[in-house]
Amino acid sequence: MSSMFCFQCQEAAKGTGCTIQGVCGKTSEVANLQDLMIYTLKGISIFARRGRELGITDSVTDKFIIESMFATITNANFVPEAFIDRIRTGLTLRDQWSSRLKEAGAAVPLANHDAALWTADTEEDLLAKSETVGVLSTENEDVRSLRELLTYGLKGMAAYMEHAAVLGFADTGAHAFMEKGLASVLDDSLSADELTALVLECGKFGVDVMALLDQANTTTYGNPEITKVNIGVGQNPGILISGHDLKDMEELLKQTEGTGVDVYTHSEMLPAHYYPAFKKYSHFVGNYGNAWWKQNEEFASFNGPILMTTNCIVPPKDSYIDRLYTTGNTGFPGVQHIPADEHGVKDFSAIIAQAKGCEAPTEIETGEIVGGFAHAAVMNVADQVVEAVQSGAIKQFFVMAGCDGRMKSRNYYTDFAAELPGDTVILTAGCAKYKYNKLALGDIGGIPRVLDAGQCNDSYSLVVIALKLKEVFGLDDINDLPIAYNIAWYEQKAVIVLLALLHLGVKNIHLGPTLPAFLSPNVAKVLVDNFGIGGITTVEEDMERFIAAV
Repeated sequence: MSSMFCFQCQEAAKGTGCTIQGVCGKTSEVANLQDLMIYTLKGISIFARRGRELGITDSVTDKFIIESMFATITNANFVPEAFIDRIRTGLTLRDQWSSRLKEAGAAVPLANHDAALWTADTEEDLLAKSETVGVLSTENEDVRSLRELLTYGLKGMAAYMEHAAVLGFADTGAHAFMEKGLASVLDDSLSADELTALVLECGKFGVDVMALLDQANTTTYGNPEITKVNIGVGQNPGILISGHDLKDMEELLKQTEGTGVDVYTHSEMLPAHYYPAFKKYSHFVGNYGNAWWKQNEEFASFNGPILMTTNCIVPPKDSYIDRLYTTGNTGFPGVQHIPADEHGVKDFSAIIAQAKGCEAPTEIETGEIVGGFAHAAVMNVADQVVEAVQSGAIKQFFVMAGCDGRMKSRNYYTDFAAELPGDTVILTAGCAKYKYNKLALGDIGGIPRVLDAGQCNDSYSLVVIALKLKEVFGLDDINDLPIAYNIAWYEQKAVIVLLALLHLGVKNIHLGPTLPAFLSPNVAKVLVDNFGIGGITTVEEDMERFIAAV
């Protein structure tokens, strides 16, 4: 394979798309196999959707679809063999569905899902097919844009469904829509208006899935509490855990208890410190480092092993590749992978054994950061917040959730936060917070000016808070609140958060540092005209625009 095309993340080369190798580091082979993986899932979804209409469902298929979608998210899995194995499994599921439907007397039209994939029996056949089913196989620019917007929303949905699933929570409606959405992407009969409706429907299920994950996390680990998190280091050797999977966090803490090995969080795992269930572990020391893109330097200085539980892997340096481990849907060539057994249990003994022989982490900063302002915690101090708004102490809230990234243009968000007037409060979730959560922004009557709700999926908490404020102030429209949205995006989980906000009627959201490359001019115009979606300019211009809007 000699070429690829991928524009699913904010760092798409030249703002249009990666064509030789992904900026993320994935090869053209992996990019094309991921396209083929998605294509396979679209075909399976045609079968599964027809089966669901007949009352035939299959939890194995549901699990396979969301796990495989998750594996194609930016910076998740870079291993070609992993996708070849998944595609092979997908073809087996295809055959099983074909038999089921035949037994039920049902004919299944494959629409545009041509026979070439379904008759591919060799690896060479698969690799040849992978070059013909990617993004550019849809010729019409606007149809392509809407199909990809829907697909990326589904990828983000799949990630949150997977996190909920490992804790025993599922949503039948979300699984059904996943199949509907994937199958619809192959349907040439759908108009642009019908595809747009599907994109907005995806936002509805995005809200449902984030609510489901919130329920899963809080039922299992308790409601997040306002917490001061240490950012220094201890004297013991440590294990650094990154990603988003709280189940892996729980298992690692259990297995390291009493071993003399400390556990530290990194990037989006920081919010684990907010959950009551994890506070009982005395060896849960603090957070080390910053957002995902700084891992090359921070993993090297940590000295101990690192466990990547989900996406956000940067191609590792030789200085720590022998200390890096992946699990779940993640993977990187040459990196040790820890699978789950048939009961879903993971054995972290190899990581723990290696950690015992490592030096303690090298200190890179000291102090504390405060977080845990999810909806339950904020509702506990709602009277204080409302009073501050009514008195004029708080004039405006700024939702600055989303993602961080390596582009220098993202320093805009640090500068923007620093320049905000002292009577404003930042509501945040996701790794975007690392651009400003260590700034000395102070508080307003004891309310910190940066309220961190948690991981990217905890953007749901920000919505719950906004809806509660709307109710308290007796407003008819969420857009009448003194809340501005200045959101940084990077990958597909940010896409589903955006679609969820649009479904809830939130307007005038500003996205940066650039608008998605997968939005064609016409599709972008629809979003601008109907929802007020906009980009960012300079800190000075945007500050004036946002403040004037109050």
